[in-house]
Amino acid sequence: MRITLAQIDSGTDVGRNLELIDSYCARAAAEGSELIVFPEYSTYEKARVDRSFADKAEPLDGPVASQIHATAARHGIAVVAGLLETTGEHGRAFNTLVAIGADGSRLASYRKIHLFDCQGFRESEYIKPAPEPVPVTFSWGGVVFGLMTCYDLRFPELARRLADGGAQVLLVCSSWVPGTAKTEQWATLAKARAIENGVYVAAVSQTPAVSIGNSMLVHPLGTVLQRLGKEPGSVTLEVPLDAVRDARELFPTWKHHRLS
Repeated sequence: MRITLAQIDSGTDVGRNLELIDSYCARAAAEGSELIVFPEYSTYEKARVDRSFADKAEPLDGPVASQIHATAARHGIAVVAGLLETTGEHGRAFNTLVAIGADGSRLASYRKIHLFDCQGFRESEYIKPAPEPVPVTFSWGGVVFGLMTCYDLRFPELARRLADGGAQVLLVCSSWVPGTAKTEQWATLAKARAIENGVYVAAVSQTPAVSIGNSMLVHPLGTVLQRLGKEPGSVTLEVPLDAVRDARELFPTWKHHRLS
């Protein structure tokens, strides 16, 4: 399985963001990638979550999501991207990841469970958490992927539930808010989730100034296989699943843990 990490600089121009998604998909498909992963809030982003996020929300069959579906089908590549989904509640949206197959079909959708009410932020003021905190996995190309969004990375129980549900690769789509030690925490947490569960972690973030960049692919034993810097860009990598099998044989924590 070849996957692409697409570190983009989404802004408030939805049309530009969709063009970015299209151009990165074209590049990844040309590189033989089977799946491209974009950050949280791929279709609309700014430094602070505010009422405009709810105003930009659409149903998952709305024009924005439909264009991403069409992009995936046109380039023949599966896509995971973050968008804003309507909730039916005035003034609040879901922070949602969609997984789309290379034929344009929807493979899965995941509404963020843990909202970032930290560092003076109040994501929950304008974003509604998933009504049911249910882990979401999907299969593509013989690989099982688990979906996580940004702040979810700080909650090891979600990663464990995804791994227990069969996930071999965790896709962590983020707009990791900058701050003291935040880049170090991002890397440490991504590596910890990989080591704890014997999975790859593909952690993809928006770029500065809104976020920190530093998207990375982490091996199941915790080694960072590739790390982007702070500028927009992408990298396509092979993800051999025998590394998951080998890591789990060396450290079968999934079998040894005794606390539910």
